[in-house]
Parts: sequence; C-alpha cells; structure tokens
Amino acid sequence: MKKWRICLCIGVLMMYATTFTADAASRQIVPESVVDIAKENTYPNPTQDLPHLEPSKFAKQLLNSANVKIENPELIRLLNESSVSSTPFAIGYRATIYLGQWPLHYQSLETSTNWEYQKVNTNFLDNRGGNAPQKLYYKQEMQKHVRGGLTAPIPNEEAVQKMMLNAAMKKTNLPLAFNTVVGVGTKKDRPYAVPAKKLGYLYAYAPAVNEKGKVTYGEVYVVLKGNKKKIVVKNVTTRGIGAWIPVQDRLYFSYVASEQPR
Repeated sequence: MKKWRICLCIGVLMMYATTFTADAASRQIVPESVVDIAKENTYPNPTQDLPHLEPSKFAKQLLNSANVKIENPELIRLLNESSVSSTPFAIGYRATIYLGQWPLHYQSLETSTNWEYQKVNTNFLDNRGGNAPQKLYYKQEMQKHVRGGLTAPIPNEEAVQKMMLNAAMKKTNLPLAFNTVVGVGTKKDRPYAVPAKKLGYLYAYAPAVNEKGKVTYGEVYVVLKGNKKKIVVKNVTTRGIGAWIPVQDRLYFSYVASEQPR
C-alpha cells in the first residue's frame, strides 16, 4: 500500500513538473538587446486586444452540442446575435439551417521568434580621426512599416489571422500585430561607445514571431428538432498554416565597431 502511494506521489509530481516546463518553454526569452520604444515611437501604434468573445447562453448551448470544437470569434458573434424561441407546440417541428463553411479552431504547434526579422534603421558614426571614444545613439532616419501575414493563401484569412494572433500572444506574452510602424525621428537615450580610430554602426531590427499550426474547417449547420437545438459540423478538413507576426514597439539593436567601412 505504501509503495503504491509513493508511486502515485511521484506520478503527480512528474505531471506538475511537465506542465511547468511546457508553460515556461512557451514564454519567449527576450534578449537584452531588445528595447521597448512604445513611449518614444513617434507613430502611435494601436494596441491589439486579444480577440475574446463571451458566448451567450444560447450560443453556449449550441457550442457544447457541436461534434467539433468551435473557437472562431466571428462564428461565436453570429451565434450570439441569433435566437430560437421554444414552444410547447413544437412537437414534430424540424429545421436545418446552413451557416456556411467556417474555420472552426486553430491549434498552435510551434512558436518561435526571429529578433532580426526586418532591418528598419542604420545609425553611423565615424571616429577614425578622433583620439577619444564618442557616443552613438539610435535615431530613426525614415518611417518604416513592418508587415506580417500568413505564409500561404487560405480561406477566410482574416478569421484565421485573429485565431493565430490570439494563440501567439498567449504563448509569447509579447505585444503582437500583423502591421506595425516605427515612426521617423524615434530616439532612444542608450549610448554606444565608438572607440577612437574606429567606425560605429548601430543596426535596428523589427522582431517577429513565426507561428505554425493547424486550422480546422467545416460546414456548420444548426439543427432544430422540436425544442432541441444543436450544431452539426460536416465535411471537416484540417490544413497546416504558418504566419509571421511582427512584435509591436520593440527593436533589436546590433552594434558593431569596425576599422573599415562596412
């Protein structure tokens, strides 16, 4: 009996350790070279809220009856705006309502970050004629628009993007958006020392998250039979999809001191 209890305790501890490891692994380790420019950015990027919609009581009833998991916020919104009245005289009443083909849910399989996704700026200081170190600072020379997107065409692209954005933001805890802008004149008061007799180059990159997973599609029907209501999903298909999602208001800095022009 004691041996069985010890095995059970070890099993529970291993389960918690696995859960903790998986959760920690899903969070992105942000390098020290990544800088938050949200306050300094001369272009005010709109904040991206997680697309979460609470189903109504009627919508919950239908979603719980579905034979396939449904998480698409647009479909949930449609169900929230719908209603069917119950009546004691509905015996023998039957109806099938076709709502169309929808992306039902997205399953994230792999999430990684490319901190040098797109170079957006280069600052330069020539100190070859100097006898003492000089300071080089970041200043955005031109406005840069950084765009992400899906890696392949897919039906109902906008809804799929919302579900992928939701999954990537939860896994990385980073501010993500499919479009972000670094405004001209944006500055950061972090000095980079350029030694005497050398050239200093400060490169700024916009990071982006690479999200990969599977999206499930299906034809959605609302079936009414008497006072009973349910969702039936037919012709279910699954497609692999990837996306690049820029990190909003963050820059990765790379500094190089060189004796020769680069």
